[in-house]
Amino acid sequence: MSRVGAVAIGRNEGQRLERCLTSLRTQVERIVYVDSGSRDGSVALARGLGLDVVLLDTSVPFTAARARNAGLEALLAQGNLDYVQFVDGDCGVEPGWIDAACATLDAHPDIGIVTGWRTEIDSTRNIYHAMCEVEWHRPAGDITSCGGDMMVRVNAFRQAGGFNPRLIASEDEEFCQRLAERTGLRVVRIPRIMTRHDIQMTRFSEWWRRHLRAGHGFAEVGGMYPMHFRRERLRAWGYGLLLPALAMVGLLTGQWWLAVLVGLLLAANILRTAAGLAGAGLSSGDARRQAIFLAISKLPNAQGMLTYYLRRLRRREFHLIEYK
Repeated sequence: MSRVGAVAIGRNEGQRLERCLTSLRTQVERIVYVDSGSRDGSVALARGLGLDVVLLDTSVPFTAARARNAGLEALLAQGNLDYVQFVDGDCGVEPGWIDAACATLDAHPDIGIVTGWRTEIDSTRNIYHAMCEVEWHRPAGDITSCGGDMMVRVNAFRQAGGFNPRLIASEDEEFCQRLAERTGLRVVRIPRIMTRHDIQMTRFSEWWRRHLRAGHGFAEVGGMYPMHFRRERLRAWGYGLLLPALAMVGLLTGQWWLAVLVGLLLAANILRTAAGLAGAGLSSGDARRQAIFLAISKLPNAQGMLTYYLRRLRRREFHLIEYK
């Protein structure tokens, strides 16, 4: 019996999906690909590689959570497993990762989820790729949550109830919170590369929508776990809504000092962020550029949070927010 299986999820990933599935085939015997309404050749590609493919019902809103749940269900229909590796279709799994993750779970029965580092394939392509490379690299050790690339104990997954299929963003963060809460097991990041990611982002509008989606997740998951994303929510409200509103009031009422004060506060925040990024190893120029974008990101974060609250107030169904 295979001890570990893999679930890859995707939608119109193109060549990135081929890299993902090929990287898995060399490490895992049982793989299921779950497709969320792709219009490219993703489904044919996966079937051509001899993999089991699950096509999500298009009459129900797509979510990554729903796709991962369906993938594990299809895997378990083939027989029991100890562990499952979840991976997004735009990521290639690093050689040796599966063995390393299994060894970690084997050696530590108190760990329910193990993850590693993502790294961006072409981090020097543009500012968006460079920012992702910094975003992916977080300290190793015990963590409260991680992204969708993770290896999970199947029994813990069942005990936690799987991913919440209604969440359109940050479903992985919420799943980690719930699994730890219900099982008492740890979530751990080990210090090695797990996946190589390719965000393929070239436009400011794509970057904006990605952070809008993140803000939606801050609000929705934060409503379930108030202490989670707390700092992110406060920063979005403060730098993305309150300070811009004060500056606008100052400009409209002729109170120029108010607009100047807001500008000074924002500048101080950018300088502080840039100093932190430079201390982490970025060049001074890269640190300044990323700090400016991080300051701007609070605007779409706040927009995403407001989008969530308005949708909930109007009792509207949540649909996936895509940035590409």
